[in-house]
Amino acid sequence: MNPTELKARTKTFALRIIKLTRAIPKNDDAGRVIAKQIVRSGTSVAANYRASCRARSQAEFIAKIGTVEEEADETALWLELLVESGTMSARKLVALLQEANELTAIMASSRKTASGK
Repeated sequence: MNPTELKARTKTFALRIIKLTRAIPKNDDAGRVIAKQIVRSGTSVAANYRASCRARSQAEFIAKIGTVEEEADETALWLELLVESGTMSARKLVALLQEANELTAIMASSRKTASGK
């Protein structure tokens, strides 16, 4: 997957997260807190990936791609908490959770490859 495709993929992921947060019940404290956290981390995946593509050095790229990896993994955690807390059904989140995990793996692999050079 090339950088242009990955930019589009992370942006689509961010948009899906935004749409998801609109569906999270806001009638309890946990739902409100998770909605804020997940929109922050989920949109950060796209923003930080885009920044990594403009890195001025290999070290800066490695640092930024590491941030993308962390944010994707954090988003996966919030998705898991939505299911495990009973806030949303697993059926509604399975594809989004899979994408968060795949993005985490892609970014981890990219970071490791870049670090080995």
